[in-house]
Parts: sequence; C-alpha cells; structure tokens
Amino acid sequence: MRQWMIDAFASVPFKGNPACVVEPFDAWPEDGWMQALATENNQAETAFLLKTGDPARFGLRWFTPALEVPLCGHATLASGHALFQELGIAGDHIIFDTQSGPLPVAHAAAGYEMDFPADSPTLSSAPEGLAKALGAEPVEVWAAQYLIAVLDSEAAVRGLKPDIPALMPISSGATRGRGNVAVTAPAGPAAPYDVVSRFFAPGSGIPEDPTTGSLHCLLSPLFSAKLGRATLKFHQAYPGRGGDLECEYRGDRVLLRGAAVTVSEARLRL
Repeated sequence: MRQWMIDAFASVPFKGNPACVVEPFDAWPEDGWMQALATENNQAETAFLLKTGDPARFGLRWFTPALEVPLCGHATLASGHALFQELGIAGDHIIFDTQSGPLPVAHAAAGYEMDFPADSPTLSSAPEGLAKALGAEPVEVWAAQYLIAVLDSEAAVRGLKPDIPALMPISSGATRGRGNVAVTAPAGPAAPYDVVSRFFAPGSGIPEDPTTGSLHCLLSPLFSAKLGRATLKFHQAYPGRGGDLECEYRGDRVLLRGAAVTVSEARLRL
C-alpha cells in the first residue's frame, strides 16, 4: 500500500502544509491503526480514503499525530491532488464524505477548489490571560470553533512568539473547540494578499500549523465583512514555509482555492 507526502496550498515543494495521503481502502482500518500511522508520520494530518461504488466519491477521515479531527482543509486538498494526479481519477471533481458532510474538490485555474461550510465567528471579549500568552494585545477577539485574535499589523502577526501551551486552556474555555488560537491582521500595503494569519493548535497536538484550510472557513466571512469583498487572498505566515489560498465567501459556504505538489511517495510494509 502506498502513501504520498503532498504540500498543500503551495505551488512549489517545501511550502504550504504537508499532509500524508494513504492509498484508498476497501474498508476502514481500525481506528487505532490509523491513529498509530498518523503518529508515525508525524505530520499535521494523515488522510485516509475509502472506496465507494462511485469512482468519483470517497470516504475521507483526518488524523493528527494526537487525534482524529472533524474537518481539515489542507489534507482534503492533498487527497484530491493524490486522486487526480497520482491515481488518475477521471472527471473534473471528486466528492468526499466526511464528518463535516460532503466536501467537493474540483479542478480550478489556481489548482483546485474546495467547497466547505462557513463558520462565521462572533465578536467576543478577550479571555483573561490571552494577551499575556500571545505576547501582544489583540485589537479584537472573535470566537467560533477557534479563538481568533486580530492584531494591529502584519508585522505583529509575523513577529509573535506565544506561550503555546498556555493558549490551550484559554481558547477551550472561550470557544466550543479544543483549544486552538489564530492570530490575524490585514496585510501590509505592498503585500500581494489581503490578509495574513498564523494558527496555533495545541488542542489538536500541533504547536503551529503551517496552512490551515478550516481556519479560513472563519476568516473568510470575518474579513469579507471587514474589507467589503467576497473574494480575498490569504497568506498563512508559518515561519520558513508560508501558504497561500484564495477564498470566496458565499453565505453558508466558503470556496477555498489553492495548489498542491507531491513531494514523495512511500510504500507501507504493513
């Protein structure tokens, strides 16, 4: 059985967010086996695929090194890329059946387009200890499944050195999520994108995630309202990598667009 390492939300290797995608199964393996492989891979997500009677429809599950998650953008993009480019699936789109409902992935000019559920955050007061844990005073705080701290500049987002373990109880107490925190700001005036962000995910066993598709289900509605445009370009500024995606807010859905690159192929001896 094969698996691929794919850099998602990137047009060249070693950028964006790496995900492992395992060749589709005829039946789901045991959960413990999938978790063990995800821990062994030690990437933000390992994606597992299930064949169905429809050659363009697959079951999809995502595991971090610590747990299974209900939604993952970059590993969905990587899964679509693996099926189209590595396994030669015909047609212009694939549908994944997931814990978050059916998620289509289609070919697009920028690489691929995913159709995800929007998760509009609500304005919130800053939880006690957040500014200290971040090392910066947020201009605004928003909450949905993740806590979002809006900072005053792109430079503040890029220069942040937070106390990551301290963020988990602060976020989990203020949201319906596991304890993950995003920081974001409008981009600088010369930037080729509109919004910059970073994402700290200790609640998912990931200190900092390189590029987070599910986060943009929150950022897209938030900044579409702030900037007055439905379609925006986002850059996630993970130090040393960085990933890029375009998002189009459509009310209860968000279209996420980005590229992907296969970095390696491996054969599992299991």
